[in-house]
Amino acid sequence: MTLSLAIAAAALAVWIYLIAARGAFWLGRERDDREEAPQPRLWPRVTAVVPARDEAAVIADSLRSLLGQDYPGEFGVILVDDQSRDGTAEVAARIAAELAAKDPLTILSGRALPAGWTGKLWAMKQGIDHAGNLPHPPDYLLLTDADIAYAGDALRRLIARAEAGRYGLVSLMVKLRCENWPERALIPAFVFFFQLLYPFSWVNRKDSETAAAAGGCMLVKRNALIAAGGVEAVRGSLIDDCALGKRLKAVGPIWLGLTHRVKSLRPYPRWGDIGRMVSRSAYDQLGYSPVLLLATVAGMALVYGAPPLLALFGSGLARAFGAAAWALMALSFQPMLRFYRLSPLWGVALPAIAGLYMIFTLNSAYQHQRGRGGLWKGRVQANASGTR
Repeated sequence: MTLSLAIAAAALAVWIYLIAARGAFWLGRERDDREEAPQPRLWPRVTAVVPARDEAAVIADSLRSLLGQDYPGEFGVILVDDQSRDGTAEVAARIAAELAAKDPLTILSGRALPAGWTGKLWAMKQGIDHAGNLPHPPDYLLLTDADIAYAGDALRRLIARAEAGRYGLVSLMVKLRCENWPERALIPAFVFFFQLLYPFSWVNRKDSETAAAAGGCMLVKRNALIAAGGVEAVRGSLIDDCALGKRLKAVGPIWLGLTHRVKSLRPYPRWGDIGRMVSRSAYDQLGYSPVLLLATVAGMALVYGAPPLLALFGSGLARAFGAAAWALMALSFQPMLRFYRLSPLWGVALPAIAGLYMIFTLNSAYQHQRGRGGLWKGRVQANASGTR
């Protein structure tokens, strides 16, 4: 067997496995609109905790969506202003006054970031502690980013699912913006790769060790969070949502799915904007291991790079296997492209898109070595010395 044939056969075998035996990740069947859970007899108390740092551009729309929920039970919002420099808290206060919302909004001034914590988790902890000290603490916490907008019935449906399934965590992969060329090229693939790493069907199975969550929207049962050790247990994690999902699954079932009801407001107008978003935590995903980095690069070259090269420039059986692997790759991307209402032709471009993600991952390792790992809004949250 020639080397090219061996590579083509290996790539094809990987894609057959991914499509047939990786939890049907590519089909995207785990969605919040597949079925509506029955409504609970009594609606539990809920508090949304919104950590915000320099989010003046988006916080108004996010708060409008939260304060406009049609939730039948007791609901409040705590915004933790994480030492913003752009007037985030002032915008939030103005929106609350304009809406005269029935649901209370509390604005906290975040304290200085202590060693060993990432900024988001430290702000989140302050909001969670405040909620826990209320005269009537909430039964559930909606841990959500400041750039997220919710449909009016989103919270009600989240609670119904959590109560019906007795989940400690119900998380939604928010629908990211997909309007300009960089977003169309890279955003659906971001969700696709996330599903490949953490097949949602496996996450949602009680008998599977796979655990994950999507940090933009996490509804957490407060007692489950306490039993899992609170956010303190993952305080230094850059990929805090998946780390928290793992802790919560250890104490009870969790659920993760796609949604059209919860959307990100954050634009990514340039290719580099998405690159920085990915690079911020990609090397953390690999445990800061050079060996795993090299293995990842080699694996991506085999799985994504080799098939189109062999299909275009190979010969004989190697070309046929390469073309078959490329076709399966494009096929597996179709459900995500339909979810984002994009042309199916983007499936053919998945090898090139994967190549860009490989570059982002290498840049993540490079930034880590420079002591600038995890850079986000002026904070280096994971550098070479291990401080945050």
